[in-house]
Amino acid sequence: MQIDKLRGEQLDRLFDAILSLEDREECYRFFDDIATISEIQALAQRLLVAKMLREGDTYGVIVEESNASTTTISRVKRCLNYGNDAYSMVLDRLEQNDKDEEER
Repeated sequence: MQIDKLRGEQLDRLFDAILSLEDREECYRFFDDIATISEIQALAQRLLVAKMLREGDTYGVIVEESNASTTTISRVKRCLNYGNDAYSMVLDRLEQNDKDEEER
């Protein structure tokens, strides 16, 4: 599995740091310190692409609305189809959070 190549003490520590963040503002502050704006935006763009692919949007629509390259779209699609189901897990949770907030 590709994920096993990622595992290690340094990455565990990074994930522990991320999991320790208490709210969105802390996330903004932390990510601003550890990554460039373009790196953070690229991650956000990939999540948007995954959402759009799951909703059945075409590459053309995704390119137009997200400004993602077709290479990025293809990579995300490959992860959705053959990856670790992490995009689906996160998108399902975000959708559930949205529903919960609407009900309040």
